[in-house]
Amino acid sequence: MITLKKEDGAADLAGITKMSVGVSWDPSAGSSGGLLGIARRKRGVDLDLIAVLLQGGEPVRFAGLDSLNPLGNGAVVHTGDEQTGAAAGDDETVHVTFADVPPGIDAIVFVAAAFKKGSSFEKANNVSFKIYDATGADSQPVADIWPSLLGQENANAIARAFRNGPVWQLEVLDRKGKIKQGDRQALLRFAIQ
Repeated sequence: MITLKKEDGAADLAGITKMSVGVSWDPSAGSSGGLLGIARRKRGVDLDLIAVLLQGGEPVRFAGLDSLNPLGNGAVVHTGDEQTGAAAGDDETVHVTFADVPPGIDAIVFVAAAFKKGSSFEKANNVSFKIYDATGADSQPVADIWPSLLGQENANAIARAFRNGPVWQLEVLDRKGKIKQGDRQALLRFAIQ
């Protein structure tokens, strides 16, 4: 098992055939208490996990939002949209089977964003990004990234998996930024910065 941090740089994924990236957060009532706070917690905050597949540095497919199996072969699969943060464990997850990723795809960037209008990292408590080695029967965590609670950003590039010859490598990015909410082009541009 490898344990990754941003300052470690890229790590070889030799021997890792499947990887999962998850995002979790706790719903928040903001500063509201009482019945209004309970209603806001029940409605929750909608963060989105998106895996952007790159070919020659350009985005060509993505998993997330309304696209759960963008390659159609199960190589990159999104578990679906969790809109409240109330799920147990990871709220949204992307699973990657490296052997099934077509040779033209040379990188996958994993981004978490408050993509839909009205959503916000500031309204989500305890945001956590996890990367797992899912090769065996039990997934093993290799990175647990806790982004800063400070700032006005609404997107975070979590990590990038990329081909280095025949071997995939992974680097933790933990790069915060701002995107225009609801703008898919802005989200894709942010992923390739």
